[in-house]
Amino acid sequence: MSDASDVGPGPDRDRDAEGRARNARPRDGLGRPLPYGSQGVARQPEGVARSPEDTVAEAQALLDAGLPFHAHEVFEDAWKSGTDEDRALWRGLAQLAVGLTHAARGNATGGARLLRRGAGAVQEWAAGADRSSPYDIEVGELVAWARELAAVLEREAAGVDARAWAPRLRGKRP
Repeated sequence: MSDASDVGPGPDRDRDAEGRARNARPRDGLGRPLPYGSQGVARQPEGVARSPEDTVAEAQALLDAGLPFHAHEVFEDAWKSGTDEDRALWRGLAQLAVGLTHAARGNATGGARLLRRGAGAVQEWAAGADRSSPYDIEVGELVAWARELAAVLEREAAGVDARAWAPRLRGKRP
């Protein structure tokens, strides 16, 4: 019979250079954890302060590559480091990217819910000061995309191809 003194501490947590807990486990292109030692997709560096234009451009490139989880991380950096005025925009865009991530993972219900929440947040932010096209983001087109994909997910209850459904942040999808 063992007692509590026989139980050692749990496994060491992954830590970054500053000692903050960070999961170093490799991830696939949709952000799902892979076993340690597996070859994963390079993660986006955290805490990068980008201009709004660079944020949109980098996120679009990741969305186009079928990496919405990684685009979400870029939007999250903008959300955390941006101005108070723009936080709701970046949070809404991050929700849209996570919604697409869930949709691509096959979580139709969660994906549709996040897409609708993100669309509402982006639309509400844009209407707040009549900002219909902040940083050249076509809010109306983006909201229409999110609602269309949410309806597809609710109707078909199946996953989608993230690359095929990648939104155009600046204009209509081809």
